[in-house]
Amino acid sequence: MQQTVIVYTAPGCQDCAAVKQFLHERGIAFEERDISHPDVAQEAKTRYGVRIAPITVIGDAFSYGTFQDLRPKLEAALQKQKINAKS
Repeated sequence: MQQTVIVYTAPGCQDCAAVKQFLHERGIAFEERDISHPDVAQEAKTRYGVRIAPITVIGDAFSYGTFQDLRPKLEAALQKQKINAKS
């Protein structure tokens, strides 16, 4: 079963755009959640302890911060979860 990838984003967030582009380039499907909506922001705060974007959730792992900091974490989490591009 394919693991779900979730990306919490915010309008105008360049790091969010970079995360989405990273996933698109690899053909990785993901669910996008807009953290500018109060209910989504509260969900992120409750589940992950932060309300900043981007937050990327892959399997049981989540990370947040700048794309530069996130990229190696994303690569490791995708590899660990054996998430590959869609055929």
